[in-house]
Amino acid sequence: MNAGAVARDGGLRARRAATGSVRETAARAGLVARGVIYALVGVLALRIAFGDGGRQADRGGALEEIASKPFGAALLWALGIGVVGMALWRLSEAVFGAAGQDGGKAGKRLMSAARCVFYAFVAYSVLRFAAGSGGGGSSDKQSRDVTAQVLKMPGGQWLVAVAGAGLAVAGVWIAARAVLRKYHKHLKLGEMSRRARRAVDTAGVGGGTARGVVFAAAGAFAVRAAVDYDPDKAKGLDDTLRSFADAPMGPVLLACVAAGLVLFGVFSWALARWRKV
Repeated sequence: MNAGAVARDGGLRARRAATGSVRETAARAGLVARGVIYALVGVLALRIAFGDGGRQADRGGALEEIASKPFGAALLWALGIGVVGMALWRLSEAVFGAAGQDGGKAGKRLMSAARCVFYAFVAYSVLRFAAGSGGGGSSDKQSRDVTAQVLKMPGGQWLVAVAGAGLAVAGVWIAARAVLRKYHKHLKLGEMSRRARRAVDTAGVGGGTARGVVFAAAGAFAVRAAVDYDPDKAKGLDDTLRSFADAPMGPVLLACVAAGLVLFGVFSWALARWRKV
């Protein structure tokens, strides 16, 4: 190999290393930010379970909670930048493929692209809130408004029903994967102590199951809104969580789900430390 080829090969390796470093930093910052949002939503839901329902248990409520703290504005900007990192990480997976043997498959890339769009929207809402323009309203109002608009479209009932069913199925899938510990394949298990593994499994199983239950419940409410042709039956995150309080042993059930969301926040922080990127 001549000197020119060696130089080109070295330059290519350096660019790949730099790209990998940026991607890893973005991913880990995004996981930390996601953990903050879920943990705060869980804490707000716990307050509702114990009789303090003053703040919405959704992303908007979490942002308001941060804004009310010392250095809240700076924390909001940091959170927004972190979520931007999450969106960029998912974009890189969609373009270049995710880590792992099957990371380059079309299905994986499509899922990463969908996640990129979702986190880009979340990042926009967080940064908009940080800039003082509001966070786009409560999740409940957004859910009702979007459902009402879709129901007015031709075949709108079917669209809402299919979307709701898809969300419910996704919730069951999320919970099942958590219970089966499918996340293990993404972890650097060799770098974790036995105690760390147990702690991460507690957070991963409990948190993933609670997250799946919330998704499934929200999907079921969307299907009901479609069947009844009533957008008010659709529920955002806050109303979905509050609905658990109306079930038998409601406050206890809501407290369990809320604690699970806090655990998912902790699990996200663990992923920021040990996930393969």
